[in-house]
Amino acid sequence: MAVVLKMDLCADLSAQLGQMASEKKEMIATAESCTAGGIACAITQTAGSSEWFDRGFVTYSNESKEDLLGVKHETLQQYGAVSEQTASEMVLGALTRSNATLAVAVTGIAGPGGAVPGKPVGTVFMAWCKKGEKPIVERHLFSGDRNQVRESTVRVALEGLMNLINH
Repeated sequence: MAVVLKMDLCADLSAQLGQMASEKKEMIATAESCTAGGIACAITQTAGSSEWFDRGFVTYSNESKEDLLGVKHETLQQYGAVSEQTASEMVLGALTRSNATLAVAVTGIAGPGGAVPGKPVGTVFMAWCKKGEKPIVERHLFSGDRNQVRESTVRVALEGLMNLINH
């Protein structure tokens, strides 16, 4: 598995998300950088997830963000890969390039290297969006080592999808 997760927590969140998505007839897509598919992995731990999970995009390089999700080159140049703007374009790209009605996107610095001024290790931008609506973007600063940052990111991403379904 790409991200070492607390299996009970992950399984519980995935099961809850699956029940909610099924009841509301939602289809989910993910666009992941710093988690390398960990959110998709967590989601698909739930049996029957193919009924409510369409696909996941793993886009580590800037080129892959542009090619697979349609993130603008100018956005990456001006704001960087780890930014509110990039997360927003990633989530919109996941929605337009999938059959999903809901999506989450994450981009961040899991560490131990990669920090830049104003963006320390643990900085993660997350975006959630329902098809046809504006993205909700949050900046998080998670503590811990690489796996802890990634685990926290997966947890908050799943919780955010549940909040999006409820509203």
